Amino acid sequence: MSTSTPDATANEVEQQRQEAVNEMIAEHGPNWTEQFAPGTFGCHELLDRALLAAAMVEETVLSHPACAQNREWYALAEQAVAALNELYQRVGAEHLAGESNGLPSE
Repeated sequence: MSTSTPDATANEVEQQRQEAVNEMIAEHGPNWTEQFAPGTFGCHELLDRALLAAAMVEETVLSHPACAQNREWYALAEQAVAALNELYQRVGAEHLAGESNGLPSE
């Protein structure tokens, strides 16, 4: 288990995100974000994957007998499902707003 402070963890996560962005720029060029903006097919793809991942974690992890027998494991699995469902809701809200603002929906 990590003993990092929340601020250190948030900083680490942001650093990892920045590294991922730099990798995308190196691989796809500086305009790579255009195909993944809210309202695009790329954003819709993320929306679909978040929902699929939430369903898979719920069906294969949260409902697993070994998970159900351990309070801590079950709580972590439930948090994972809840986090993925929240991601789905937030991406969906921005994605639909992007479509209604006239962005291409590809």
